[in-house]
Amino acid sequence: MAAGSPVDATVAEVMAELAELEDPRARAVNEKHGDDHGVNLGKLRAVAKRLRTQQELAVRLWETDDTAAMLLALLICRPKAFGRDALDRMLREARAPKVHDWLVNYVVKKNPHAEELRVAWSADPDPVVASAGWALTTERVGKKPEGLDLPGLLDVIEAGMKDAPDRLQWAMNHCLARIGIDHPGLRARAVGIGERLGVLKDYPTSPGCTSPYAPDWIAEMVRRQDAG
Repeated sequence: MAAGSPVDATVAEVMAELAELEDPRARAVNEKHGDDHGVNLGKLRAVAKRLRTQQELAVRLWETDDTAAMLLALLICRPKAFGRDALDRMLREARAPKVHDWLVNYVVKKNPHAEELRVAWSADPDPVVASAGWALTTERVGKKPEGLDLPGLLDVIEAGMKDAPDRLQWAMNHCLARIGIDHPGLRARAVGIGERLGVLKDYPTSPGCTSPYAPDWIAEMVRRQDAG
């Protein structure tokens, strides 16, 4: 795109606004989670609400490689407008965990290429990319399990989750819990796998929050279902 276009001007304006919203305290909190930005997410969402959907602007903001701008891009883009290769490239460019999570949850899940990417990413040698595949698999386990080999997924989880890198391990654990919560016939096996592997058993959990340890997570969500 030629310099000096209306979108160029808007990108500059948005970047200046994000710079003004920078909060050192927010940055300190975010950086503890690997997210290198200092913009309060509530304020970021307010900017997105004002801008509304603007695909061209979203693409340009993503290209800045600035974490806050990339998050904003994901809020104002049109999820179905991206091709498969573009989404694959974007996932590999998503350095910050929050950008990775929002890309998968706000964009890829709404894109017609989601299933194709789920299969490809799940088998990717990069554990961060593979974690996106597992996140999409977890979505299917809960909403559209038809055609999934759920016992086979449990086999893979049982064999690989214990020693998986952190983000991949977290995604596999979420899938394990989802299988146990949503599929009563596999619940005992899912709980058993969680107990044997002990993944996230000692994860610090705030009062009133559900532990990510799969056996406890499954038990609590089933209790809520039964009570509801």
